[in-house]
This record gives sequence, structure tokens and C-alpha cells, in this order.
Amino acid sequence: MIALKNILVATDFSEPAAVALNYGRDLARTFKARLHVLHVVDDVLLHYSPEVGLIGQDLQKDLEKIATRDLEALITDDDRRTLELTSVVQSNVGAASGIVDYARTHAIDLIITGTHGRGAVKHLLMGSVAERVVRIAPCPVLTVHEKERDFIAPDAMVAVAGT
Repeated sequence: MIALKNILVATDFSEPAAVALNYGRDLARTFKARLHVLHVVDDVLLHYSPEVGLIGQDLQKDLEKIATRDLEALITDDDRRTLELTSVVQSNVGAASGIVDYARTHAIDLIITGTHGRGAVKHLLMGSVAERVVRIAPCPVLTVHEKERDFIAPDAMVAVAGT
């Protein structure tokens, strides 16, 4: 039997990430698991420190503040009432490493992330956060596309077959 106690949804505020959050909500309710919703902000101080200098500190704070506001907007009142929920904004040099570090630190059992499904050329040039997470994650990773698929509960299938 699969036991999920901690589910992590990584969001970049895109449409595929919104679909991933829907999956995370449903799975957290089904398994009575804690839902962690994480956004990783690029750490401009580590990534670009010589170029941004002192301006970087204020820029980093602003980026984190905006991300926190946007993340809180994703969390509904129903989420707050019905889920054990943790929402986190953290800074890291890369989104994939930030997601995986968080998963390791918080005993995450499943990571759910959206994927943009870019073509081969764009993927080659830009890479894929989801792909990197799949390769280095300490737990299973569920990737979802923007076009959400509706699943039917097993009980509903029995009822349909019986009619």
C-alpha cells in the first residue's frame, strides 16, 4: 500500500503548475497528507552577484515578496480549512535544485510539478526543470500537462458497470 504523508507541489505560477496544484489538493485529501506548495525564486545574489551589487539585495527581497503574494493568492479558503497546508517561497540558484533540496529536507513522499511540454529545440536550449527534478529527486515525481485529464473514482466505475 502506498503511504503518502507529505506531498510537494512545485509552482512557477504557470497554467501547468495550476493543474499540478489541483492534483496535489486531491491527493492530499485522499491520503490525508500534508500539502506543501513551493515556489523557488532565483537567487540573484548568488547567480549574478558581481553584476547586481548592492541593488541585488533589494531586488531579491522584492522578488520574494511578489512570489509570496502570488503564492498566497493560489491558496483558497477551502484549502486552509480542509488541508494541512504549508506554503513556502525559498531562494536557490536553480529551481530544480531548490525543489529537490526542499523534498529531502521535509521528507516529501511525492513531488508534483507541471510541465510545459516544449518542443525538442526549445527543450534543448532552455532545459526542463521538471526533467531535472525527475532525474535527481529522492522520491517519485508526477508531472502533469496543462490539459488536465479527468479521472473517474474506482467506486464510480463499479456503479457504471453495474447499470
